[in-house]
Amino acid sequence: MLADTHCHLNFESFDIDRPAVVARAQAAGITRLLNPGIDLVSSQAAVQVASTYEPVFAAVGVHPNDGQTWHPETLVELRGLASQPKVVAIGEIGLDYYWQRTPVSLQREIFEHQLELAATMELPVVVHVRDDLPQEMPAMRDTLAILKHWVGELADRKSDFAHRPGVLHSFSGDMSAASEANKMNFCIGITGPVTYKKADRLREVVAMIPEEYLLIETDSPFLTPHPHRGERNEPVMVRIIAEKIALIRQTNFEYIAELTSSNAERLFRW
Repeated sequence: MLADTHCHLNFESFDIDRPAVVARAQAAGITRLLNPGIDLVSSQAAVQVASTYEPVFAAVGVHPNDGQTWHPETLVELRGLASQPKVVAIGEIGLDYYWQRTPVSLQREIFEHQLELAATMELPVVVHVRDDLPQEMPAMRDTLAILKHWVGELADRKSDFAHRPGVLHSFSGDMSAASEANKMNFCIGITGPVTYKKADRLREVVAMIPEEYLLIETDSPFLTPHPHRGERNEPVMVRIIAEKIALIRQTNFEYIAELTSSNAERLFRW
């Protein structure tokens, strides 16, 4: 039993064989898949894919790199999508200082609007963070500051939702950032780079974070794990990530599969 908590099944990479991709995942014991949107159009498509395939659920949101698509009615439309039966999260949202396709001030504004939507809907958030300076981590620093304020407001409202606010997707920070996120009850999403030769910092995080905050993701069709780099990633490869995590944490695959599936169920309530 496995869960892939981040895969873009609605992307055109899967147009030629989407039913087969989902079937392969199910045959491999993957019982839950989360498909996040990156703008309104892809969020609508994510909802459609979720309605078509029993194991697939959706998240809806506007990615920081797609912030230029934001318009006055976007939040209203996202609220409508978030009300659909198989939508279990708001995402993927956050800050991206690597590409900066959207001005940082607009990224922050969009992020904060969607955090408030998540609070209103009581849906966890799927948070994207990418830095232009990986050692200094300014995007991670700003993201954690925004999230700390947001979670503080949830706590002030005495919202039970503060105990399951979301996940830092495809985590690329250090142990200090992971610990700060964990203190706010955020999960840490681990993707294919954990299998890459130079990912020592990420493997340190995987070894040390409390097990209740651990999630596994493919981010397919991107971030294909070793030894399949260069191929299209797909949900069935989440098993490779789980196996690597089991090796790092000196346990067995079955334990990591059950643990991460249980964590995903607690977070997304699917």
